[in-house]
Amino acid sequence: MSEYYFELKIKPASNYEQFLDLLLALTDGAIEENDGELIVRSEEDLSQIEFGVLKFADALEVQCETSYEKKENVDWIKQYQQSVKSVEIGNFFIRPSWENKKDDKIDIIIDPALSFGSGHHETTSSCVEAIDNYVNENSTVLDVGTGSGILAIAAAKKSCKVDICDTDEVCITDTASNFELNEVVFEDSWIGSANKATKKYDVVIANIVADVLAMIASDLKKCLNQNGILIISGILDKHIARVQNKFKDLEEVQLIHKNEWVTVVYKNKES
Repeated sequence: MSEYYFELKIKPASNYEQFLDLLLALTDGAIEENDGELIVRSEEDLSQIEFGVLKFADALEVQCETSYEKKENVDWIKQYQQSVKSVEIGNFFIRPSWENKKDDKIDIIIDPALSFGSGHHETTSSCVEAIDNYVNENSTVLDVGTGSGILAIAAAKKSCKVDICDTDEVCITDTASNFELNEVVFEDSWIGSANKATKKYDVVIANIVADVLAMIASDLKKCLNQNGILIISGILDKHIARVQNKFKDLEEVQLIHKNEWVTVVYKNKES
């Protein structure tokens, strides 16, 4: 890719189609049509094209405005990759695939996609922190509203047996790809929520939103084993009291506050 490219803008007062036909004949560069304006971009010099367009306009007796600039070429892929940074959370190192892993950390690869969860948002990072501190190896785990699958992958990296669910089929597809990228597996998956679970778990994780957490509270609790751990997040601090009220029959182990977001870790008191 060249260091620079040239951009020629042409705005004829009339005879637009004729000017477009002329450009198609004169250049192999990219031509953009934008509300009566023609924009040509090329790594080749376009000054002679501009000269020809103006001569054509004179011959047609049509007023035509042009502007011509030499611009710095941008490697958009490289620029995008540089904007996506890795993040270290406890024993975990979450990174895009183009960054190197850290040998002393549990490696998680998440490339940005449509689904939520890259480790940078406060709710995701605090859930990963909770997984690091409260999820034991070989636990059974259900990730409700899995999104990108980052929380489920974190649990799988601790040798847990993981099930996932999400109401969005795209998220299930993305999660499957991310599991493969991280060379781990999940046991079961379904489109839907916790109410479709057919067994109980040592750990249930739900990083959703306060209203949904309140609505599915009983379903989440039904999924817990005796002394099971529940990690919930996606709660704005102004809604925390309402959510806590829905889970008051559980033992609150920790409340993690990051900026305006809250994550709560509960333990089942079922005897």
